[in-house]
Amino acid sequence: MSDEALNAIINAMPMPPRYGPPLTLEQAKKVMNAAELEAQKYGWPLVIALVDSTGYLCMLVKLDHAQLGSVQIAQAKAETALRFRRPTAVFENALAQGGVGLRILATPGVAPLEGGIPLMQGGEVIGAIGVSGMHSSQDALVARAGVAALE
Repeated sequence: MSDEALNAIINAMPMPPRYGPPLTLEQAKKVMNAAELEAQKYGWPLVIALVDSTGYLCMLVKLDHAQLGSVQIAQAKAETALRFRRPTAVFENALAQGGVGLRILATPGVAPLEGGIPLMQGGEVIGAIGVSGMHSSQDALVARAGVAALE
């Protein structure tokens, strides 16, 4: 590949958003409340995890009858969305395509399951939400409700 072609590829790639100040308790409550209400609207027994921009868990809710395995999965989805500053659906989609996308399996700390989304404020990542317990598209629906509460 020529230097020109390589530079064109590099310049076409957008810069990931910067990390911002950590999610506040007030913001976390707002996000969690919206996500919890969305899950309850459908009667889904989910686990909802929030991490702040430092990578630490700041809030976790396990709704009644949620499967125990979803506690760790919700946290892993939130941590993945935070670490890589993108929704976990990106990794699930890459993996589903196979081929080169299978390299996702060799990336440490990636939960390639839809349902993890960065929380943004002022164009910066201030935390992330991860949801687990139903089909990953349903988890993502609840996560998006939490994200919308910050906007």
